[in-house]
Parts: sequence; structure tokens; C-alpha cells
Amino acid sequence: MALYPAAHFSRRLALAQGAFALIRRLSPPGAGLPPYLCHRLATSLIAPILLNGADLFTPSMGTTTCLDTFWRKVQRWTTNCFSATPTGILSVESCLPPVSGLITHRQRLEALRVVCFPPSLNPATARLHPSFTSLWGHRAPDSSLALTRGLSSVYLPLHWKTPRPVPLMRNHLPVDEVPHRTIPFTLGLSRMSMINSHLVCPTPVLPPQALMDSTYSALKKRVREKLLAEWASLFPTPGYYLDPPALHLRPFMGLGKLVAGRIHQMRAGKSYLAAHPTGRSPDADTSSPRCGLEPETFEHAILSCLPRQRSRSYLLHGVTYVGPEAPLWSSLPLLKRLATSIGVTSTGFPPSRFPPTTPPLLPCSLSHPPGCPPPQFSVFFRWLGYTVVGILSPLSYVGIPL
Repeated sequence: MALYPAAHFSRRLALAQGAFALIRRLSPPGAGLPPYLCHRLATSLIAPILLNGADLFTPSMGTTTCLDTFWRKVQRWTTNCFSATPTGILSVESCLPPVSGLITHRQRLEALRVVCFPPSLNPATARLHPSFTSLWGHRAPDSSLALTRGLSSVYLPLHWKTPRPVPLMRNHLPVDEVPHRTIPFTLGLSRMSMINSHLVCPTPVLPPQALMDSTYSALKKRVREKLLAEWASLFPTPGYYLDPPALHLRPFMGLGKLVAGRIHQMRAGKSYLAAHPTGRSPDADTSSPRCGLEPETFEHAILSCLPRQRSRSYLLHGVTYVGPEAPLWSSLPLLKRLATSIGVTSTGFPPSRFPPTTPPLLPCSLSHPPGCPPPQFSVFFRWLGYTVVGILSPLSYVGIPL
């Protein structure tokens, strides 16, 4: 694997494609598992198969491109987004970083584990350069350095603050460049923390284990923050999309696959709404087919479309903003009402399959519009039927994990 990483990662790609071909049947487009379970399968099953060995070995540029192309298929499967969705938005909506960012992140975490492990228990840690600032100066004796077997006699250990030269001027072990990856995260630390020190016998004089564990957790937090910063700078999103990259799942991803997929599409700006082109002619009419007053954007369809006003006044009362900081995206009751409103009014659905129609009337006792006369029994039961269908259709959102 060290000599031929391209062959190794090609094999990993083939295995990941085979696994994905099986699990994608669990959640076809618009049905099956909700997005948060698809995300869990992607991170716990597909990613370990695809990126096995990437903790220490970096694939070539061409191999990384092939891995990233497959990973975008996983992101689209998770979110139910269209192929026209920009790749930057796709990764943010699915909460799955790009492959190149994941590889760098895994290498940094692996480097952190190596430099923080007791050197008497890990041969790689015992092989670090003596200048490395660890709490225990134990290093492997020269007689047991079997890792250097086969190298030329001019081999010299690489100082931990010196990056591996490119192109190589002399032979170096892969472990020589591992500590260098931790330099941006060790600012303010005089010595590197140590984990699992209770396994060392006899135990050297060390700081309290709770202090070292908290320091190690803080280092991992810095690595995650670095991943998010590089994710936002190297893979920017279009100007109309304001959500920042995040590793935690969004609450609406616990809704049913059909409704959550419509929300993903409308948030990404590539949906069945008239103002969200997904391959249509650039000269196509973007005005709302229901009211014809304004372009049918996500905000217009949810907040200001007149034919949806009665359903909105009952289901989404008090919602005035759908941006990234809106309370809508963190409120479970509002998300349930949004899902019901989308199902009842067919917002974001294909116009050919669900033609835009005026939403059913609501009884005055529920919607309270000013000047509304008392409803007839036929109107009430018709509204009741629409409401029952709208509530039963996205049943899978019951028990959304926040």
C-alpha cells in the first residue's frame, strides 16, 4: 500500500461502490429511510470502506477526483437533491465534507493519536524524533529500530517541526512527518498530552489524567474547527446560499425522505419551484404559477404566496423568516407544521404530477381570518379530509432526533 497507493484506493473505491449499490435500495428517491439515517450509513459504513488507509497514505490527485465523484453520489442519495445542485451546497446540505477534506481530517486525527499515545505501548510513538515535546521522553533503542531496515545508510530522523521535503532529498519514514501535522494545533502547549496513561506500568510522573483528557479533547476540537474553516474556504457556496458548513445534522433531516428531500431541494435553490432552475430554459417564466405576482422562490412559496395564505395562517403562524438563523430550523413543532404544509399545498412538487391548486379552506375557529363567515359543514369535512391526509403522509417524521 505504501508503494502503490493508487491500486489500493482503486480497490477501496470498488468495494465502496458495491456496498453503496446494496444500501441505496433502503432509501430510493422520495421514499425509505429519512436523511439522518442515510447520513449515518454514509459515515459509519461507506466512509470507512472508501477511506481505509487514508489515515497515513494520501491518494493522488486523479484518485482523489474519482473518490470525490463517488462521494457526491452518496451526498445526493442522502439529501435527495438534483444533479444540478452545486457541489458546495450539496456537501453542506448533507453534512458530509468533501473527500479531500475528510482525508486531511483523518490524517490529523491519526497524527494526534500517535503523538499522544504512551511511547512504551506504541512502536510508532516510540519512533518519534527525540526533540518532540511529549510528557515522556521514552524512545525505542537503536537496536530495535526495525522500521529503518532497508533504508540507506544516510537515513536521518526528521525533526518534528520540519516538513517532509518535496521532492525527497533523502529517505524518510512516514512516521517522521506525522508529528508535523499537529503543529497548528499545539499553540499554547508546552508539552503534548498523553492518553491511556493508566496502561503504562510503572506509571511515570504525569499530570492528572482528567487534565490530560480534557487537553486531548480540546486538541480534537481544534482539528474539527480547522476542518470547518478549510471546508468553507476551499469549497465555497454560491452567494444566495448562506448556511455555513456543519458536522451536526439538521433537525429537519429526521422528517420523511419525501418531505425532507423537498426541503433540501428548496434550500439549495434547485427544486421544482419556478424560480429554481434545474435544467430548464434560462428564458422560462419564474413567476409563481399559483399567484403570478412574484418569482416563486423558497421564501415566497412558504411566507407570502397568496393562495397558500389560509394554510399558512393555521400551520405556520408566526413564521416570518426562513434564513439560516430562523427559529424554524431548530423548532420541532414548527418543522412538523412545515412538513404538513408542504404536503397539503404540494409545495416543491413536480407541477405535472401535482398541479398547483388553491389549498383547502380552513374553518374560522382555527384560522381566525378577519370577516370570515361561519363555515359550512361540507367545507369543514373537506378541510378535515385534507388535514388527515397531510398528517398521515409524512408519518416517518415522528420522533425526530434533535
